[in-house]
Amino acid sequence: MSDSVLYELDGALAVITINRPDAMNALDTPTKVALRDIVTEAAGDPAVRAVLLTGAGDKAFCVGQDLKEHLDLLGRAEQTGEPPLKTVAEHYNPLVRALAGMRKPTVAAVGGVAAGAGASLAFACDFRIVAESAGFNTSFAGVALTADSGASWTLPRLVGPARATELLMFPRTVKAAEALSLGLATQVVPAAELTATAHAFAQKLANGPTVAYGAIKAAVDFGASHSLSETLDKEDELQTLAGASEDHRIAVRAFLAKEQPKFLGR
Repeated sequence: MSDSVLYELDGALAVITINRPDAMNALDTPTKVALRDIVTEAAGDPAVRAVLLTGAGDKAFCVGQDLKEHLDLLGRAEQTGEPPLKTVAEHYNPLVRALAGMRKPTVAAVGGVAAGAGASLAFACDFRIVAESAGFNTSFAGVALTADSGASWTLPRLVGPARATELLMFPRTVKAAEALSLGLATQVVPAAELTATAHAFAQKLANGPTVAYGAIKAAVDFGASHSLSETLDKEDELQTLAGASEDHRIAVRAFLAKEQPKFLGR
């Protein structure tokens, strides 16, 4: 597996690092394959109760597609007649499905620019802890492309359809303070504090009631595209699931004993 993506399990927290700092963590093919496979593995691993996604170095979280490699691929596609953007179906789509769809919390630690597919990956996480010096740029239209990696789904849910369309059609760097006001950032911290803050934030989620967190994600996703009546039925289904968890019994006993619960993630 490529060393351009690092994976560390810290207790129940999986820390995934895009590790191409000299290329601003741009996504070439080996990196996309490794990232897709590692995120999918973390999503399916019952020992993992939360995921922290970050980029190596302080210049970039991830600037998206490696355009040098992409230009070579465009040239080959022109010669062979093959579709030039197979990477969306082969790499980005399964990666984002695993990242956004996992029933456990995900956190992006954004320590520099997050652009294109890199911004999309951050948007696909549940929370974004952002350095004061960082920013987001959709960038797709700047190279005459449309949104991919889920940005047309996640971005409107974060900032609303009108603002999402504006940010996609007129790409610019949204700096950390504005990102916080728009809802793109969960928390903005000094760059020197990013790693510790994001890790502590994600570790708290990893120690929490994992079944309940997964049910909350499922409920919010469902409610965004279904009627109230359908959502009430879904809440009943998910509450039954959470109510049968061991963590629920632990939490009730701890509450009655006036103690802090120690969740097991099941």
